[in-house]
Amino acid sequence: MLTAAQVLAENNFGDTRTGGLAGPMGLFLILLLATATILLIRNMNSRLRRLPDQFPQQTGPTDPTRADAAVVDPTDGTGGRDSSTPAPNGHQQHRNG
Repeated sequence: MLTAAQVLAENNFGDTRTGGLAGPMGLFLILLLATATILLIRNMNSRLRRLPDQFPQQTGPTDPTRADAAVVDPTDGTGGRDSSTPAPNGHQQHRNG
């Protein structure tokens, strides 16, 4: 006859030693992914810090065969900006440092 303590103490979960590597392997993968994420974030931050505050004005492609070709500004010198809302320049932008 089985007592209540023997029934509760009986192992009904099968062989528990086969999955013994799942916990350490999961921890290893989580630590590996966290390390890779930290290294990627550091790399991106260092690349962003090396960027200039303002990029030089880009000009369109010119045809080297035509010496008399004139560049026409379609915005009539206004640069396409609305003068009522000035865009921040490099000195007005604040960076996290």
